[in-house]
Amino acid sequence: MSEMTSDTVSTRHWHSLDDGRVQCDVCPRACRLREGQRGLCFVRACRDQQVVLTTYGRSSGFCVDPIEKKPLNHFLPGTPVLSFGTAGCNLACKFCQNWDISKSRQLDTLTDRAECTTIARAARELDCRSVAFTYNDPAVFMEYAIDVALACREHGIKSVAVTAGYFNAAPRQEFFRCMDAVNVDLKGFTDDFYRKVTGGKLQPVLDTLVYLKHDTNVWFEITTLLIPGMNDSTAEIDAMTRWGVQHLGVDVPWHFTAFHPDWQMRNRPPTPAATLSRAREIALGNGLRYVYTGNVHDSAGGSTYCHGCGKKLIGRNWYVLADWNLDRHGCCTFCGTQCAGLFEARAGEWCARRMPVDLATFV
Repeated sequence: MSEMTSDTVSTRHWHSLDDGRVQCDVCPRACRLREGQRGLCFVRACRDQQVVLTTYGRSSGFCVDPIEKKPLNHFLPGTPVLSFGTAGCNLACKFCQNWDISKSRQLDTLTDRAECTTIARAARELDCRSVAFTYNDPAVFMEYAIDVALACREHGIKSVAVTAGYFNAAPRQEFFRCMDAVNVDLKGFTDDFYRKVTGGKLQPVLDTLVYLKHDTNVWFEITTLLIPGMNDSTAEIDAMTRWGVQHLGVDVPWHFTAFHPDWQMRNRPPTPAATLSRAREIALGNGLRYVYTGNVHDSAGGSTYCHGCGKKLIGRNWYVLADWNLDRHGCCTFCGTQCAGLFEARAGEWCARRMPVDLATFV
């Protein structure tokens, strides 16, 4: 076996086939590769008759964001999160709005290198409460994400994953065991949409959501990008949110966000704000307690309300927290009802700032 480079590491979730190929088992795509070939994600490849990750320790850039941008509204609100991604993705969404990262086929765009301990130390020194694996799906760089998460845990820093949830069972378990919070992108609620628009399947994503709810203690929220004429019908939103109530419960926060023309869907119009408001009303009507609108300016749709008395608990103006009516236990200060999530004694004060970070200064 040839020696691996510093950014190419062996992986576990694969097996050999009788015809000499190897099959990657991280996600349902099950890429079958011959020597030298790469999977659809581009970053997992066959070398020396095994599947390797070729982007370990490399990033497209680091930035401190508000946690609400992930979006996570019930996980340490107002706090800064050190965010980064790598390259590649295991889906092929035609509407991808991070396509320059997730669809990258040029590994030389990954100019930033960072050891796991460096990331953890940088997060601590920057007063970040968490580190987020985002911009592209951490499923494709799970080994690096897991090692970073373990390093962060030693420094008291929590780990956040922003993912489409497109995992097989064994890697799903290994990955989420190391996460503290997750936002899962449920892209639609029909197999036809997933097949034609994302190149994937719906059921594995639903399986991930059910797993997170019933087999982990990970805090998770859901995002659905509504695309006019494709996944925004009243019937689909009704069916999707009814499924959520039945299988995930009423406390999972759900974000309906606006589509903007991008990547391979530049000819489709942006999502009207009224569509997001309609989706929010349908979801609330079906029993969900915390439903949000995103990518539009909507203070009401961005704020958190008590399901006990209806009073505003957390007011939001984009990513700026305008109100805070939770006590140190995360209960409504008006009626004492518990709000689902992970909250600190007071709101964070990071607001809407986005601060690029040079990890080289923390080495």
